[in-house]
Amino acid sequence: MNPRATLATAVRVLQQLRRDRRTVALVIGTPVLLMSLMYGIFDGDPAAFQRVGVPLLGVFPLTSMFLVTSVTMLRERTSGTLERLMTLPLAKLDLLLGYALAFGIVAMIQSFVVSSFAFTLLDLQVAGSVWGVVGLAVLDALLGTAFGLFLSAFAQTEFQAVQFMPFFVLPQILLCGLLVPHDSMATVLGWASNALPMTYAYDALERVARPGGTSARLYVDILVLLGATVVALVLGAATLRRRTA
Repeated sequence: MNPRATLATAVRVLQQLRRDRRTVALVIGTPVLLMSLMYGIFDGDPAAFQRVGVPLLGVFPLTSMFLVTSVTMLRERTSGTLERLMTLPLAKLDLLLGYALAFGIVAMIQSFVVSSFAFTLLDLQVAGSVWGVVGLAVLDALLGTAFGLFLSAFAQTEFQAVQFMPFFVLPQILLCGLLVPHDSMATVLGWASNALPMTYAYDALERVARPGGTSARLYVDILVLLGATVVALVLGAATLRRRTA
């Protein structure tokens, strides 16, 4: 690994994002808008918003970062930028870590903004650790970034990259326990739920929001999320291929 190469790649990506102000505004603003929408939907039932609000602080950043990262990475591949970078003496992992670092910074900003918005203006309340919730929201956004970097290799067009969201993310939202408790699912779906990263993201957020939520199971959830992020990054590096000799 070459930290200088990783940092140089991250700086280049951040400079590109800075020039694309519309994308930055959408990345930061979309989770805020969605949280506001959920607050309005549950206006007649504040208790329901308090129940789903904390898990959504992880779901929305994960989803938006997955979408933005996969489309942006695909654009880098199809425009030839990634091809030119791979002609340089850069390790694949250094290159991908640079992208992950850049998008990770954006993910952190996004998570802090939407969490601050929810806990202040939307009066979202938790009995547990607020900073624990914010930290998990950041981790979920990083997980979405890692999967976006990985799965972009399997798309040929931006439209295909967008389609990975209903194919890969939406089933996880349906099965993570947000809509229906695990015990109420069919047995096969329960097994599938236990294999999906978002299930552990939802479980961790639900636990840390409760009083005394710090437990061995919470640490297991966090380790699973960290492991899934690392595995996605390693697999993403393995998919980096030059299209020309």
